[in-house]
Amino acid sequence: MGRTIIITGAGSGIGKACVEAFLQAGWRVGLIGRRAEPLEAAAAGHDGALVLPCDVSDEGAVDAAFDAVSATWGRLDALFNNAGVGVFGALIDDLAVADWRRCVDVNLTGSFICARAAFARMRRQDPQGGRIINNGSISAHVPRWGSAPYTATKHAITGLTRSISLDGRPFNIACGQIDIGNASTEIVASLRKQAQASGAEVEPVMDVAHVASSVLHMAGLPLDANVQFMTVMATKMPYIGRG
Repeated sequence: MGRTIIITGAGSGIGKACVEAFLQAGWRVGLIGRRAEPLEAAAAGHDGALVLPCDVSDEGAVDAAFDAVSATWGRLDALFNNAGVGVFGALIDDLAVADWRRCVDVNLTGSFICARAAFARMRRQDPQGGRIINNGSISAHVPRWGSAPYTATKHAITGLTRSISLDGRPFNIACGQIDIGNASTEIVASLRKQAQASGAEVEPVMDVAHVASSVLHMAGLPLDANVQFMTVMATKMPYIGRG
């Protein structure tokens, strides 16, 4: 039997690409996302896929999804904490507090709830241990203009990653973070359209498959090795000099 991973935000973009890569590599994959239809499309034709529609900010729904994986496959080897939403293009005083709260609920609280659920099961299973990989983003280091909610959540993900790494050591639970820049997804396509409309620079992108292969590498390491932080990005994107 292959190893088992839960991927959040699995119905589109980076999450969907990772689902495909892990299934092809022989992993059993639990797909978490808000809408069942795109999850079912991503899982179609794969016996090793388990569709788990839920909102990552709802702890009861998350626990039920993780319980379903444990009941079906007996253990959880990895979590890719990938679900997220973007709030871009507005100065802080033009942002609605509701948009801030939605971004924090999904990107940060949702990541905490899913990591909490994974950690609990990894600590109690036999053999003990597992791996949690958090999706940080380039914005965990250098912000875009007009992105206060998104940037704040991604900086916080770095703190969450470091804390889980320390908490997990006695229990053979590793935690790492992948910071992704300009993978070709729906969110990045929207940002490129905004740039075109405003006459701003249209940034280079990379194939999302490069993200999937990077996450697969991180997840596939033995638990005595860890990629603590990885940055994978379009080579020519304005990252090093951004800000």
